[in-house]
Amino acid sequence: MSSDTTHSPASGHEGHVDHNDVKVFGFWVYLMTDCVLFGTLFTIFAVMCHQYAGGPTGKELFNITNVGVETAILLVSSITYGFAMINAFAQRKSAVLTWLLVTALLGLSFLVLEVKEFAELIGDGAGPDRSAFLSSFFTLVGTHGLHVTFGLIWMTVLFFQIMGKQGLGERMIGKLTCLSLFWHFLDIVWICVFTFVYLGSVM
Repeated sequence: MSSDTTHSPASGHEGHVDHNDVKVFGFWVYLMTDCVLFGTLFTIFAVMCHQYAGGPTGKELFNITNVGVETAILLVSSITYGFAMINAFAQRKSAVLTWLLVTALLGLSFLVLEVKEFAELIGDGAGPDRSAFLSSFFTLVGTHGLHVTFGLIWMTVLFFQIMGKQGLGERMIGKLTCLSLFWHFLDIVWICVFTFVYLGSVM
């Protein structure tokens, strides 16, 4: 009897870990569909990037310094989220909340700069309806921005769940891991945007 009793919790624990593994694997599958989405948008931009319709080119429009600041902010946010994960595994609740807050503020700063860039372009008459080049640019960069927005909403929800009764149990670690994959994925996509869209357009 005692042997069975000892074995039972271990089995339940392993089952729970397996459930998290399945969840993370499922999220990887979702990220693959997002890869297809962004791959399609990059391909469309590659086809349309010289279709200016007599309008301004990327070299005339893009401020690489400002975009470089956006890139640095998003890359740093990936590092701060990594610190949140390290502390989550160490069960340091206060540190996790601190690093999630820092990451969220960096992500919000990135979005503010992106919206500011869009507003300035549209104000200068270079909106998405000006040319095929600008349509593909706004679609690609805007889709990435929507993903960042969703990531920030997700992060906010987890922040308050950790603050509340859920704490840093295994289920929450699984949620944080999925968000970690998503956030790092957005960093990789943005590096491609910065290189292919911005640098490629001004060189």
